[in-house]
Amino acid sequence: MRYLALCTDYDGTIARHGVVDLPTIDALARLHESGRKLIMVTGRELAELISVFPRLDLFDLVVAENGALLYDPATKEQKPLCEPPLPEFVAALQRRGVFPLSVGRTIVATREPYEEAALEVIRDLGLELQVIFNKGAVMILPSGVNKATGLKAALKELKLSEHNIVGVGDAENDHAFLGICECAVAVANARPALQEAADFVTKATHGPGVTQLIEEMLQDDLASREPARGRRHIELGKSPHAWQPAPSPH
Repeated sequence: MRYLALCTDYDGTIARHGVVDLPTIDALARLHESGRKLIMVTGRELAELISVFPRLDLFDLVVAENGALLYDPATKEQKPLCEPPLPEFVAALQRRGVFPLSVGRTIVATREPYEEAALEVIRDLGLELQVIFNKGAVMILPSGVNKATGLKAALKELKLSEHNIVGVGDAENDHAFLGICECAVAVANARPALQEAADFVTKATHGPGVTQLIEEMLQDDLASREPARGRRHIELGKSPHAWQPAPSPH
């Protein structure tokens, strides 16, 4: 087995309008039963994610808050991967009328067009923070924290290599973590830039697209796909030239 884990975004990838359909849940369960690991990599705050998706038990680890929080569904353990937001930063945003404003264990989130206010507060307070976009959402985190850094922490916990994982996503903030996956996949509803950066694009959108990906992983471990890192735009469901790994030296 070449690919030992599937790493997937939540909103816009396995979920449509925040909900994961039953066929997608079934596909995720079958992949997990095959002995592979499942890792969720999401920008959502953990409490919100738990409230909308009751099947986190299917996942070995969850990277929440856009890479800043690691959660183990089996033990319920939460491991922040960076410092919590400074109260004075949150208070300054509130004074500027930023709304909605959500504060997680490690992340501060709002929506466009309040990125300008966030950047002004970051400048005025002299903080080392970054602003990350996700389809209208605005997430503020310490510099250098993203879905890739969170996924690396998860892989270390699970003793997995980046070369044995498939990643799938749909939005701007998925570029980081897909960039470290041996095989990067975009669902058909993904942002055009993410589709161009992926190894291939699913034929269907959202959960059905991820289900197609899972079926291919179960069928032949993606052996019929072009080698990863080629980052060629290939539509899932069509047959690219077969690729076989180079023979091992004797």
